Amino acid sequence: MSSQRATAFVPGHVTAFFSPHPADDPAVAGSRGAGVTLTDGVTVRVSAAAGAGNDETGSRTIDGEAGSIGAVDDVLAEMGAPAADVAVETDIPIGAGFGVSGAAALGAALAANDALDRGRSENDLVRIAHAAEVGRGTGLGDVVAQARGGVPVRLEPGAPGVGELDGVPATARAEYVTFGELSTEAVLGGDTAALSAAGEDALDRLRADPRLPTLMDAARAFASEADLLVPEVAEAIAAVESAGGDAAMAMLGRTVFALGTGLSDAGYDPEACRIDAAGARLVDERGRE
Repeated sequence: MSSQRATAFVPGHVTAFFSPHPADDPAVAGSRGAGVTLTDGVTVRVSAAAGAGNDETGSRTIDGEAGSIGAVDDVLAEMGAPAADVAVETDIPIGAGFGVSGAAALGAALAANDALDRGRSENDLVRIAHAAEVGRGTGLGDVVAQARGGVPVRLEPGAPGVGELDGVPATARAEYVTFGELSTEAVLGGDTAALSAAGEDALDRLRADPRLPTLMDAARAFASEADLLVPEVAEAIAAVESAGGDAAMAMLGRTVFALGTGLSDAGYDPEACRIDAAGARLVDERGRE
């Protein structure tokens, strides 16, 4: 049984393009780039177990099954709450470029702060989650983007107080199809020179013309120039373009996302949602704001 609990919702995030910026301090490290946040996302419930000691580890579940996410454990440790119970529920694929790990970390920070009355500010909670995500090597910019919502543009890497964000003022229907996982660690662990150059070029294009069509054009160019396209993703993007739609590859995953009805029009059976306008937030136990 628990004595205190809280629930947070964090939108999914598909990165359109990026350039990595490593640093010794994970709060300073991150990426420059842009992406889209989704109304499909991750719900995190945190409960303070009655009678649990601070040196104990609470229960961890993912979609009802026992399982943990390293960044979540690191967030709770930083907040002095390893004994808290955490339940992560997601309606977006894990490991396919939707920022599930970052969403879980940020959701855990928001919910633990509320459930355990830690009194941290939003920027501090985002910093904790961002540092945990970067420290685990599972993402470089999802957390700060998910905290903001909308169509975030990461002008400078790092957590709040270090990084700098802007955004494309737009909303749209979003569709996505996933063909499997793509290892973030494997891509970022290799030579990233071409990837970084392509990411900087894409960001320059979007900053000069901050509109959704430019974002998608820049995303397609990035995937090609960074040599990240896989055959099934390239085929789906081409099919959407032939149907008159706009699609690109989600970074980093074997995933195609489209704005509008492009994937449906191209004959795929996608998941559909919208761009999330609000960003990460506390909700009630039923997921209502």
